[in-house]
Amino acid sequence: MSSEREAAGVRSERGRGSSGPGRVPLRSLLFVPGNRTGWLPKAEAAGADAAILDLEDAVPDTGKAAARDAVARAVDEAAAARGPMRLFVRINPFDPTAGWASADELRAVARPGLHGVVLPKVCSADDIRLADRLLSWCEREHGLPDGHFVLVPLLETARGLREAYAIGRAAARVAHLGALTAPGGDVERAIGYRWSPEGTETRELRARVLLDARAAGCPHPVAGLWADVADLAGLRRFAGQNRDMGYEGMAVIHPSHVPVVNEVFTPGDDELARYERLITAVDEAQARGEGAVLFEGRMVDEAMAATARRVLARSGRGPTGRDAGPGTGTDTGAGTGSGAGAEAPRP
Repeated sequence: MSSEREAAGVRSERGRGSSGPGRVPLRSLLFVPGNRTGWLPKAEAAGADAAILDLEDAVPDTGKAAARDAVARAVDEAAAARGPMRLFVRINPFDPTAGWASADELRAVARPGLHGVVLPKVCSADDIRLADRLLSWCEREHGLPDGHFVLVPLLETARGLREAYAIGRAAARVAHLGALTAPGGDVERAIGYRWSPEGTETRELRARVLLDARAAGCPHPVAGLWADVADLAGLRRFAGQNRDMGYEGMAVIHPSHVPVVNEVFTPGDDELARYERLITAVDEAQARGEGAVLFEGRMVDEAMAATARRVLARSGRGPTGRDAGPGTGTDTGAGTGSGAGAEAPRP
Protein backbone atom coordinates (compact mmCIF):
# COMPACT_ATOMS: atom_id res chain seq x y z
CA MET A 1 0.00 0.00 0.00
CA SER A 2 1.36 3.40 -0.90
CA SER A 3 1.94 5.97 1.81
CA GLU A 4 -0.86 8.08 0.31
CA ARG A 5 -3.36 5.21 0.45
CA GLU A 6 -2.25 4.24 3.95
CA ALA A 7 -2.71 7.82 5.14
CA ALA A 8 -6.13 7.93 3.51
CA GLY A 9 -7.08 4.74 5.33
CA VAL A 10 -6.02 6.22 8.65
CA ARG A 11 -8.00 9.36 7.91
CA SER A 12 -11.06 7.24 7.16
CA GLU A 13 -10.63 5.38 10.43
CA ARG A 14 -10.06 8.66 12.28
CA GLY A 15 -13.38 9.89 11.01
CA ARG A 16 -15.12 7.35 13.23
CA GLY A 17 -12.65 7.50 16.09
CA SER A 18 -14.52 10.06 18.16
CA SER A 19 -17.68 7.96 18.08
CA GLY A 20 -16.00 4.57 18.56
CA PRO A 21 -16.41 2.39 21.62
CA GLY A 22 -15.62 4.21 24.82
CA ARG A 23 -14.59 7.55 23.31
CA VAL A 24 -16.00 9.69 26.09
CA PRO A 25 -14.65 12.77 27.84
CA LEU A 26 -12.66 11.95 30.96
CA ARG A 27 -12.18 14.78 33.43
CA SER A 28 -9.91 12.94 35.86
CA LEU A 29 -7.54 10.02 35.25
CA LEU A 30 -5.98 8.90 38.53
CA PHE A 31 -2.68 7.02 38.52
CA VAL A 32 -2.64 3.99 40.85
CA PRO A 33 0.49 1.86 41.34
CA GLY A 34 0.16 -1.50 39.64
CA ASN A 35 1.31 -3.23 42.80
CA ARG A 36 -1.43 -1.47 44.79
CA THR A 37 -4.58 -2.63 43.01
CA GLY A 38 -6.31 -2.65 46.38
CA TRP A 39 -6.38 1.13 46.14
CA LEU A 40 -8.85 1.07 43.23
CA PRO A 41 -11.90 1.40 45.53
CA LYS A 42 -10.35 4.62 46.88
CA ALA A 43 -10.02 5.94 43.34
CA GLU A 44 -13.66 5.17 42.63
CA ALA A 45 -14.76 6.66 45.95
CA ALA A 46 -12.88 9.86 45.08
CA GLY A 47 -15.00 10.16 41.94
CA ALA A 48 -12.30 9.51 39.34
CA ASP A 49 -13.66 9.10 35.85
CA ALA A 50 -10.79 6.71 35.15
CA ALA A 51 -7.97 4.95 36.98
CA ILE A 52 -4.61 4.17 35.39
CA LEU A 53 -2.94 1.11 36.90
CA ASP A 54 0.75 1.87 36.45
CA LEU A 55 3.13 -0.96 35.59
CA GLU A 56 5.95 1.39 34.60
CA ASP A 57 7.49 3.97 36.93
CA ALA A 58 5.37 3.10 39.98
CA VAL A 59 6.62 -0.49 40.18
CA PRO A 60 10.25 -1.54 40.86
CA ASP A 61 11.80 -3.95 38.38
CA THR A 62 11.81 -6.75 40.92
CA GLY A 63 8.06 -6.45 41.39
CA LYS A 64 6.88 -6.07 37.80
CA ALA A 65 5.94 -9.70 37.17
CA ALA A 66 3.82 -9.90 40.31
CA ALA A 67 2.26 -6.50 39.57
CA ARG A 68 1.33 -7.59 36.05
CA ASP A 69 -0.51 -10.61 37.44
CA ALA A 70 -2.29 -8.43 40.01
CA VAL A 71 -3.31 -5.94 37.34
CA ALA A 72 -4.67 -8.72 35.12
CA ARG A 73 -6.81 -9.93 38.03
CA ALA A 74 -8.01 -6.36 38.66
CA VAL A 75 -9.05 -6.06 35.02
CA ASP A 76 -11.02 -9.30 35.28
CA GLU A 77 -12.72 -8.00 38.42
CA ALA A 78 -13.59 -4.76 36.63
CA ALA A 79 -15.19 -6.76 33.82
CA ALA A 80 -17.38 -8.55 36.34
CA ALA A 81 -18.27 -5.47 38.36
CA ARG A 82 -18.94 -3.15 35.40
CA GLY A 83 -18.67 -0.08 37.59
CA PRO A 84 -18.70 3.49 36.28
CA MET A 85 -14.94 4.12 36.62
CA ARG A 86 -13.02 3.24 33.49
CA LEU A 87 -9.82 1.28 33.84
CA PHE A 88 -6.55 1.89 31.97
CA VAL A 89 -3.17 0.23 32.33
CA ARG A 90 0.11 2.00 31.72
CA ILE A 91 2.38 -0.70 30.39
CA ASN A 92 6.15 -0.49 30.12
CA PRO A 93 7.69 1.08 27.01
CA PHE A 94 8.08 -1.18 24.00
CA ASP A 95 11.62 -2.58 24.00
CA PRO A 96 12.70 -4.00 20.62
CA THR A 97 15.63 -5.76 22.29
CA ALA A 98 13.39 -7.71 24.68
CA GLY A 99 11.82 -10.01 22.12
CA TRP A 100 8.15 -10.73 22.81
CA ALA A 101 8.24 -9.44 26.39
CA SER A 102 6.42 -6.19 25.54
CA ALA A 103 3.77 -8.01 23.53
CA ASP A 104 3.31 -10.52 26.36
CA GLU A 105 2.70 -7.74 28.87
CA LEU A 106 0.17 -6.08 26.61
CA ARG A 107 -1.59 -9.38 25.99
CA ALA A 108 -1.76 -10.08 29.72
CA VAL A 109 -3.78 -6.93 30.46
CA ALA A 110 -5.70 -6.27 27.22
CA ARG A 111 -8.84 -8.22 28.06
CA PRO A 112 -12.50 -7.57 28.84
CA GLY A 113 -12.74 -5.04 31.64
CA LEU A 114 -9.95 -2.85 30.28
CA HIS A 115 -10.94 0.48 28.80
CA GLY A 116 -7.57 1.37 27.33
CA VAL A 117 -3.80 1.21 27.36
CA VAL A 118 -1.47 4.07 28.24
CA LEU A 119 1.73 3.70 26.21
CA PRO A 120 4.76 5.55 27.64
CA LYS A 121 7.82 6.96 25.85
CA VAL A 122 6.10 7.19 22.47
CA CYS A 123 8.54 8.67 19.96
CA SER A 124 6.87 8.21 16.58
CA ALA A 125 3.83 7.02 14.69
CA ASP A 126 5.54 3.64 14.27
CA ASP A 127 5.15 3.01 18.02
CA ILE A 128 1.42 3.64 17.70
CA ARG A 129 1.00 1.43 14.65
CA LEU A 130 2.72 -1.45 16.44
CA ALA A 131 0.56 -1.03 19.54
CA ASP A 132 -2.54 -0.75 17.35
CA ARG A 133 -1.79 -4.07 15.64
CA LEU A 134 -1.12 -5.82 18.94
CA LEU A 135 -4.33 -4.46 20.46
CA SER A 136 -6.28 -5.59 17.39
CA TRP A 137 -4.97 -9.13 17.96
CA CYS A 138 -6.03 -8.95 21.60
CA GLU A 139 -9.50 -7.80 20.59
CA ARG A 140 -9.88 -10.72 18.21
CA GLU A 141 -8.57 -13.13 20.83
CA HIS A 142 -11.27 -12.05 23.29
CA GLY A 143 -14.09 -11.58 20.75
CA LEU A 144 -14.17 -7.82 21.27
CA PRO A 145 -15.13 -5.34 18.54
CA ASP A 146 -12.43 -3.65 16.52
CA GLY A 147 -11.28 -0.48 18.25
CA HIS A 148 -12.61 -1.55 21.64
CA PHE A 149 -9.41 -0.56 23.46
CA VAL A 150 -8.44 3.11 23.65
CA LEU A 151 -4.76 3.93 23.17
CA VAL A 152 -3.31 6.89 25.08
CA PRO A 153 0.22 7.86 23.98
CA LEU A 154 2.46 9.58 26.52
CA LEU A 155 4.72 12.14 24.85
CA GLU A 156 7.76 12.16 27.12
CA THR A 157 10.58 12.82 24.67
CA ALA A 158 11.42 15.83 22.54
CA ARG A 159 10.83 13.79 19.40
CA GLY A 160 7.50 12.50 20.62
CA LEU A 161 6.30 16.01 21.46
CA ARG A 162 7.52 17.26 18.10
CA GLU A 163 5.62 14.51 16.27
CA ALA A 164 2.37 14.77 18.22
CA TYR A 165 0.28 15.32 15.08
CA ALA A 166 1.65 12.24 13.28
CA ILE A 167 1.25 10.19 16.45
CA GLY A 168 -2.35 11.30 16.78
CA ARG A 169 -3.07 10.32 13.18
CA ALA A 170 -1.41 6.92 13.34
CA ALA A 171 -4.43 4.92 14.57
CA ALA A 172 -8.13 5.50 15.07
CA ARG A 173 -8.03 4.20 18.62
CA VAL A 174 -5.77 7.05 19.82
CA ALA A 175 -7.57 9.32 22.31
CA HIS A 176 -6.85 11.64 25.24
CA LEU A 177 -3.61 12.82 23.62
CA GLY A 178 -1.99 15.78 25.34
CA ALA A 179 1.09 17.16 27.07
CA LEU A 180 1.77 15.93 30.61
CA THR A 181 4.28 18.23 32.27
CA ALA A 182 5.51 17.85 35.83
CA PRO A 183 8.46 19.04 37.90
CA GLY A 184 11.53 16.87 37.48
CA GLY A 185 9.85 14.38 35.17
CA ASP A 186 10.70 12.95 31.78
CA VAL A 187 9.38 15.94 29.84
CA GLU A 188 11.30 18.48 31.92
CA ARG A 189 14.47 16.46 31.43
CA ALA A 190 13.85 16.09 27.68
CA ILE A 191 13.06 19.76 27.03
CA GLY A 192 15.20 21.42 29.68
CA TYR A 193 12.68 23.91 31.07
CA ARG A 194 12.54 24.89 34.73
CA TRP A 195 9.13 24.05 36.12
CA SER A 196 7.14 26.70 37.98
CA PRO A 197 3.72 26.58 39.66
CA GLU A 198 2.49 29.25 37.25
CA GLY A 199 3.14 26.98 34.28
CA THR A 200 4.35 29.77 32.01
CA GLU A 201 7.35 27.74 30.84
CA THR A 202 5.12 24.91 29.55
CA ARG A 203 2.09 26.87 28.34
CA GLU A 204 3.23 27.03 24.72
CA LEU A 205 4.22 23.35 24.77
CA ARG A 206 0.84 22.31 26.11
CA ALA A 207 -0.94 24.54 23.62
CA ARG A 208 0.99 23.21 20.65
CA VAL A 209 0.37 19.57 21.55
CA LEU A 210 -3.31 20.38 22.08
CA LEU A 211 -3.49 21.94 18.62
CA ASP A 212 -1.81 18.87 17.12
CA ALA A 213 -4.26 16.58 18.91
CA ARG A 214 -7.26 18.57 17.70
CA ALA A 215 -5.93 18.75 14.14
CA ALA A 216 -5.29 15.02 14.17
CA GLY A 217 -8.88 14.37 15.24
CA CYS A 218 -7.96 12.80 18.59
CA PRO A 219 -10.98 12.99 20.88
CA HIS A 220 -10.92 14.42 24.38
CA PRO A 221 -7.32 15.57 25.03
CA VAL A 222 -6.05 15.57 28.61
CA ALA A 223 -3.20 17.41 30.31
CA GLY A 224 -1.32 17.00 33.59
CA LEU A 225 0.34 16.68 36.07
CA TRP A 226 0.21 18.57 39.36
CA ALA A 227 2.76 17.04 41.72
CA ASP A 228 2.20 19.03 44.94
CA VAL A 229 -0.28 16.85 46.79
CA ALA A 230 -1.23 19.42 49.43
CA ASP A 231 -1.49 22.52 47.20
CA LEU A 232 -5.07 22.21 46.04
CA ALA A 233 -5.30 25.92 45.24
CA GLY A 234 -2.35 25.59 42.90
CA LEU A 235 -3.94 22.51 41.35
CA ARG A 236 -7.15 24.45 40.73
CA ARG A 237 -5.25 27.25 38.98
CA PHE A 238 -3.31 24.81 36.82
CA ALA A 239 -6.44 22.82 35.96
CA GLY A 240 -8.27 26.03 35.11
CA GLN A 241 -5.41 27.08 32.85
CA ASN A 242 -5.63 23.78 31.00
CA ARG A 243 -9.41 24.00 30.77
CA ASP A 244 -9.24 27.54 29.39
CA MET A 245 -6.65 26.35 26.87
CA GLY A 246 -9.03 23.70 25.54
CA TYR A 247 -8.13 20.49 27.35
CA GLU A 248 -11.02 18.34 28.55
CA GLY A 249 -9.44 16.65 31.56
CA MET A 250 -6.27 15.99 33.55
CA ALA A 251 -4.22 13.07 34.76
CA VAL A 252 -3.75 13.26 38.54
CA ILE A 253 -1.60 11.47 41.10
CA HIS A 254 -3.63 11.64 44.32
CA PRO A 255 -7.28 10.99 45.21
CA SER A 256 -7.57 14.42 46.84
CA HIS A 257 -6.95 15.98 43.42
CA VAL A 258 -9.92 14.26 41.78
CA PRO A 259 -12.80 16.41 43.14
CA VAL A 260 -10.94 19.62 42.29
CA VAL A 261 -10.22 18.55 38.73
CA ASN A 262 -13.73 17.20 38.21
CA GLU A 263 -15.20 20.50 39.31
CA VAL A 264 -12.94 22.54 37.05
CA PHE A 265 -13.76 20.43 34.00
CA THR A 266 -17.51 20.27 34.67
CA PRO A 267 -19.61 23.21 33.44
CA GLY A 268 -21.43 24.88 36.31
CA ASP A 269 -25.16 25.49 36.48
CA ASP A 270 -24.73 29.19 35.72
CA GLU A 271 -22.65 28.43 32.63
CA LEU A 272 -25.16 25.87 31.37
CA ALA A 273 -28.08 28.22 31.99
CA ARG A 274 -26.30 30.94 30.01
CA TYR A 275 -25.81 28.53 27.11
CA GLU A 276 -29.51 27.70 27.17
CA ARG A 277 -30.40 31.39 27.04
CA LEU A 278 -27.90 31.95 24.22
CA ILE A 279 -29.44 29.19 22.10
CA THR A 280 -32.89 30.62 22.68
CA ALA A 281 -31.71 34.09 21.66
CA VAL A 282 -30.09 32.82 18.46
CA ASP A 283 -33.09 30.65 17.56
CA GLU A 284 -35.45 33.59 18.04
CA ALA A 285 -33.19 35.83 15.95
CA GLN A 286 -33.10 33.28 13.14
CA ALA A 287 -36.88 33.03 13.26
CA ARG A 288 -36.95 36.78 12.62
CA GLY A 289 -34.57 36.35 9.69
CA GLU A 290 -31.57 37.70 11.58
CA GLY A 291 -28.16 36.00 11.57
CA ALA A 292 -26.66 37.69 14.62
CA VAL A 293 -28.12 39.13 17.79
CA LEU A 294 -26.95 41.12 20.80
CA PHE A 295 -27.00 38.76 23.77
CA GLU A 296 -26.09 39.95 27.25
CA GLY A 297 -23.75 42.57 25.85
CA ARG A 298 -22.10 40.41 23.17
CA MET A 299 -22.86 39.72 19.54
CA VAL A 300 -23.61 36.03 19.01
CA ASP A 301 -24.64 33.93 16.05
CA GLU A 302 -25.05 30.31 14.97
CA ALA A 303 -21.37 29.48 15.59
CA MET A 304 -21.73 30.37 19.27
CA ALA A 305 -25.03 28.48 19.45
CA ALA A 306 -23.36 25.36 18.04
CA THR A 307 -20.74 25.51 20.79
CA ALA A 308 -23.48 25.93 23.39
CA ARG A 309 -25.41 22.92 22.04
CA ARG A 310 -22.29 20.78 22.23
CA VAL A 311 -21.63 21.67 25.87
CA LEU A 312 -25.26 21.09 26.82
CA ALA A 313 -25.36 17.74 25.02
CA ARG A 314 -22.28 16.52 26.90
CA SER A 315 -23.82 17.66 30.16
CA GLY A 316 -27.08 15.87 29.47
CA ARG A 317 -29.08 19.10 29.24
CA GLY A 318 -31.02 19.76 26.11
CA PRO A 319 -31.11 18.14 22.66
CA THR A 320 -27.92 17.59 20.70
CA GLY A 321 -29.10 20.02 18.05
CA ARG A 322 -28.19 20.09 14.40
CA ASP A 323 -24.65 21.36 14.98
CA ALA A 324 -23.77 19.96 18.37
CA GLY A 325 -20.59 18.58 16.79
CA PRO A 326 -18.28 15.86 18.08
CA GLY A 327 -18.89 14.82 21.61
CA THR A 328 -22.57 14.04 21.38
CA GLY A 329 -24.18 10.64 21.36
CA THR A 330 -21.87 8.22 23.18
CA ASP A 331 -19.93 11.18 24.53
CA THR A 332 -22.55 12.34 26.98
CA GLY A 333 -21.23 12.07 30.46
CA ALA A 334 -17.71 11.73 31.70
CA GLY A 335 -17.92 8.97 34.24
CA THR A 336 -18.36 9.30 37.95
CA GLY A 337 -18.56 12.36 40.12
CA SER A 338 -21.00 15.20 40.49
CA GLY A 339 -22.09 17.21 37.49
CA ALA A 340 -20.90 14.65 34.94
CA GLY A 341 -24.23 14.48 33.18
CA ALA A 342 -25.67 11.31 31.69
CA GLU A 343 -23.40 8.32 32.01
CA ALA A 344 -22.29 6.75 28.76
CA PRO A 345 -22.45 2.97 28.48
CA ARG A 346 -19.21 1.33 29.46
CA PRO A 347 -17.90 -0.96 26.73
